[in-house]
Amino acid sequence: MELYYHHYLIILAVIFVLLERLRPWRRKQRLVRRGLGMDLFYLAFNGHFLGLMLASVTVHTARWFADVTGWVGASDLLYAGVASDWPIWVQVLVAFVGLDLVQWSVHNALHRVPWLWEFHKVHHSIVELDWIGNFRFHWMEVVVYKTAQYLPLILLGFDGNVLLAFAVFGTASGFFNHSNLDVDIGPLKYVFNNPRMHVWHHDRDEITPPGVNFAIHLSVWDWLFGTAWLPEEDRQPRRLGFEGLEEFPASLPGQVVHPVHLPRREKA
Repeated sequence: MELYYHHYLIILAVIFVLLERLRPWRRKQRLVRRGLGMDLFYLAFNGHFLGLMLASVTVHTARWFADVTGWVGASDLLYAGVASDWPIWVQVLVAFVGLDLVQWSVHNALHRVPWLWEFHKVHHSIVELDWIGNFRFHWMEVVVYKTAQYLPLILLGFDGNVLLAFAVFGTASGFFNHSNLDVDIGPLKYVFNNPRMHVWHHDRDEITPPGVNFAIHLSVWDWLFGTAWLPEEDRQPRRLGFEGLEEFPASLPGQVVHPVHLPRREKA
């Protein structure tokens, strides 16, 4: 692809800013809202700089991994490359469905495994949801997601353009699902994630842990595994967040440090 990922990111950001102004679902929600400055930092860091840092680390890690697997004679087993001969459209289809199920599983685990939930709280500290909230997450989530998603595809020999296409589509889908857009996709809600479903994933009052609507792109996983929830009437949550949000750090440094802070043991 001719454009780098961050170019697509800028284009998509402009598109969703305009769409939310043209067709807002929560009409009283302002463009310049609480936490916007923090979310702009998360957008720049998680959307661009973190990717560059991980790419640099990945290059060296991949070389080390290749040397080790070659030394133990496991290169042929691990670097199967079976997907390299598939047509691009087959690679795209397999990557889309397979990676989406992996992401759904990781997202589910982020809510069920206590130490992972501490990292995921950063994302659920959002109280006014819009497109840019898609990028409010702790950098550790990227490590977890990327390892689970892309390592298998690289070992199987998927084309690099397929991975880039999936990343761009994933960003567009994430912007859409988090957006303040008045869009009802009708029966397609049983297949695709959308703003009306995802807003309830962020609900604080009616939804109890570990939560509902873990879909990233395909809502079909939630409907199949019994984690989908959508009220019959067209309404929105009264509050977003999680129990204990008042004690959660509101500052950027505090949010970065919080998940790795170990509480002191109480004296017997």
